[in-house]
Amino acid sequence: MDRDVYFMRVALEEARKAKDIGEVPIGAIVVLQDEIIGVGHNLRETTQNAVTHAEILAIQDACEKLGTWRLEGADLYVTLEPCPMCSGAIILSRINRVIYGAKDLKAGCAGTLMNLLKDPRFNHQCDVLSGVLGEECGSMLTDFFRMIRMRKKDKKKK
Repeated sequence: MDRDVYFMRVALEEARKAKDIGEVPIGAIVVLQDEIIGVGHNLRETTQNAVTHAEILAIQDACEKLGTWRLEGADLYVTLEPCPMCSGAIILSRINRVIYGAKDLKAGCAGTLMNLLKDPRFNHQCDVLSGVLGEECGSMLTDFFRMIRMRKKDKKKK
């Protein structure tokens, strides 16, 4: 199995953890030398904290494990294209490469709305690979939001 597909499947498992607790199903992992050193899934609703995105939590986990904020040489796998905040954290932590599944048409900053990760005005840029298991990642999000809308609709009927 392709390395990127393998690690994206692990990120999808993190996304399922988020879904299981009613969070938007986004998962992320940080990989260094083929070892997973950081994991995270969305916890915004649980924590009521705007910054507890999957990527931020995975980066924090990796930094704690390594004892440094520099994640040079590491790859970040995430099921949804990073937003501006997460793109900033990726740049500042010196992640080498970002691999994501589904595009984020409303907030994607790794190529959709803009590409902060490749902007030469920053002191660090990273390589970006999009669309790895993109259909599966996108379907998980679409299904989640469809379920939310149906629940709201059912509530209104009652």
